[in-house]
Amino acid sequence: MKTRIIRTDTFVGDAVAIIHDAALEAIAARGIFRFCLCGGNTPRPVYAELAKLYLDLPWEKIQVTFGDERCVPPDDEQSNYKMARKTLFDAVNFPEGNIFRIRGEIAPGDAALEYEQKLAHVAERFGEERYAHDLLLLGLGEDGHTASLFPGSPALDETARNVIPAIGPKPPPQRITFTLPLINAARHVCFLVNDPAKSEIIERATSGDERLPAARVKPASGRLTWLIGL
Repeated sequence: MKTRIIRTDTFVGDAVAIIHDAALEAIAARGIFRFCLCGGNTPRPVYAELAKLYLDLPWEKIQVTFGDERCVPPDDEQSNYKMARKTLFDAVNFPEGNIFRIRGEIAPGDAALEYEQKLAHVAERFGEERYAHDLLLLGLGEDGHTASLFPGSPALDETARNVIPAIGPKPPPQRITFTLPLINAARHVCFLVNDPAKSEIIERATSGDERLPAARVKPASGRLTWLIGL
C-alpha cells in the first residue's frame, strides 16, 4: 500500500483534480471508471465543481456507487444519493443506468443484499474476487468513523460480506455500509477531510490508531490518499 498525505489550501480544486485524473487513467486502462462517492457536507462542493469544470468527461464510461447510505427514501434531505443527484448527476446528465443507488427505502437487510449482489455481478464479469473501485472516496467523522463504520461496531469485524446493515449514533441510526474488505479492495482510496477542528482525529487516524475505523482502511494492493484542507 502506498500512502500519501496532502495538506492543501485549495481543497476543492485538488479533490476535483484527483477524481478527474483517476477517471482518465481508469478509462484509458480498462475502458471504465468505477467511482465510489461518499456523503456528508465535505464532498458537496467537490461534486459541484467537478460537474462545472468537466462537463466533457465521458460520463457514459463512469459507474458510480455509494460507500454508505442512510435508510431513507431517495428524495429525503439526509439521502447521500439526493445530495449527489443535486450537485453532480443532474448537472451533467449522468446516465441513469450507471448510477448504482442503495435503496434506503426498503428493509435494510434486503437493501444490503441487493447492493452486494449487484456489485458481485460486475466483479464476476471482471474476474474479481471483490468489486474493485478505481477510486473510492471516504469521509472522516469526529469519532474516527468512515462510511457507516463506527467505533466499536460489529461491522468492523466483518470479513465475508461486502455490504451490510449498520447502526450509527446519530439519526437516522439505520444505515447500509460497505465493509472493510470491500473498501480495501479498491485500487485507490481517498479520504476527503476539510475541517481544521478534526486535526487531532486526523493525526490519530493517519498514524495508525486502529481503535478508529478510518485507520483500518488499508488498500490491499492499491493507494491511499489523505486530502486534508488547511
